[in-house]
Amino acid sequence: MSYAIVFSSRTGNTALLAQTIREALPPEECIYFGQPDPKALEAQTLYVGFWTDKGSCDESVADFLKTLTGQQVFLFGTAGFGGSPAYFDQILGRVSALLPSQVKLAGQYMCQGKMPQAVRDRYQVMEDSPRRTAMLENFDQALSHPDEGDLARLKAALSSTLS
Repeated sequence: MSYAIVFSSRTGNTALLAQTIREALPPEECIYFGQPDPKALEAQTLYVGFWTDKGSCDESVADFLKTLTGQQVFLFGTAGFGGSPAYFDQILGRVSALLPSQVKLAGQYMCQGKMPQAVRDRYQVMEDSPRRTAMLENFDQALSHPDEGDLARLKAALSSTLS
């Protein structure tokens, strides 16, 4: 069964997940690996990755998802804020809602991803408050993600949803 891995990655986090998927699947069946492109639509199964932008996928992935025509899809993504499965489920729900009705959602996975230093710098100059403290703590926690545990959970999600 042919597959394509399509992803958008601003900081390298989602690219790391995409590469992990690529290494876990049979290389001879991969017909496309890269940014959203119509060439990927020829595959029977699509692995579509995104970085989180305002609680959903980034615009390039959103536009790509709307062009799907009946493929089987596995969604994967990263978000700077993490630690809450409920938050990840909300994001995945918004992204999966973009899929045309004839597309089969075969699986999904999300994890936390590190953010650029500029984000921490922006938090640092905010007025001292519990919110600022929480944002700085989250930033620091995200620095190690995606980690080996995240990648192992991604591989487990792949093996349990697609055959």
